[in-house]
Amino acid sequence: MIYPRKTYSELLKHAQTPLVTVLTGMRRTGKTTLVKQILIDLPNKNSVYLDFQKIDIREIFQVKNYDLIRQRLISMNIKPENMIIAIDEIQLVPDAPSAIKYLYDTYNIKFILTGSSSYYLKNLFSESLAGRKKIFELFPLDFGEFLTFKQINFLKTDWVNKKIDKFEFGQLSEYYNEFIKFGGFPQVVLAGSNDDKVDQLKDIFSSYVNIDIKSLGDFTDERNLYNLAKLLASRVGSRVEYSKLSSLSGLSRPTVTNYISFFEKTYLISTIGVYTKNIDREIVKARKLYFCDTGIANILADLSSGSQFENSLYNQLVRFNQIQYYSLKNGGEIDFI
Repeated sequence: MIYPRKTYSELLKHAQTPLVTVLTGMRRTGKTTLVKQILIDLPNKNSVYLDFQKIDIREIFQVKNYDLIRQRLISMNIKPENMIIAIDEIQLVPDAPSAIKYLYDTYNIKFILTGSSSYYLKNLFSESLAGRKKIFELFPLDFGEFLTFKQINFLKTDWVNKKIDKFEFGQLSEYYNEFIKFGGFPQVVLAGSNDDKVDQLKDIFSSYVNIDIKSLGDFTDERNLYNLAKLLASRVGSRVEYSKLSSLSGLSRPTVTNYISFFEKTYLISTIGVYTKNIDREIVKARKLYFCDTGIANILADLSSGSQFENSLYNQLVRFNQIQYYSLKNGGEIDFI
């Protein structure tokens, strides 16, 4: 059964243009499911799906003669004209964008690509595929998508005009409590028991460490990364204090800075700056930290209900616009501006 995501209609529309369609985001947010559904829904059925997690598929795009790649694709029972090639886990073949650029420019091949990290995709594609692509980002489910996955109807309450149906509000409150505790990864949402949800979350984070960190980062000790991630999770909604984190973790301040930058570029965390008209103050003032998914933060640290709610609220609001916090002179703060 295919569950809808809010970004799907825009993705499907762009997939019907000649430009390269790129879908990125943290691992296990549902990118593969969306791409496979796009291939089903596209009017042009002259397509093939390639998974770069398979060694034999990666080898196709590792040859020096890019014309041979096209010949291999044709041998997969697709016609040479109006090809649509969907490639999953594009970051596993660092040289692939050069081949894609050549095939796009020479043969007008349409590409739909997925990858698990902006760390690789945004930086490399900005050079090799400049003007030829559009990048879409996929995040864990928001609360509306969460309810859709649960097949829960929520039509009686008019949130905009503040017309609240008390029965529906009570029902949705129970689901929201689940949402802010376990987060919005699709597999977690659909898991049966709470124990199953925790197991899924642990597996997602393990995949992040064993695949994204190993393939994208130049880090010698994964334990340091894991311990720092736990420290950050316990500080959801707080300012990032690099010196204190360095002292607690036993890592140098530059190392902590590099690790946090990597976490942010691979979608694990986000940081937001202070709201001010003084540019100097914005640069100097510490940034506040949030995790991409409250469920992931919860398995790394036992968050309070307030921290769970604040992190979930941030992930809801940031999809609409840029978010900053406001720091008052008396030391108080407004969490979101």
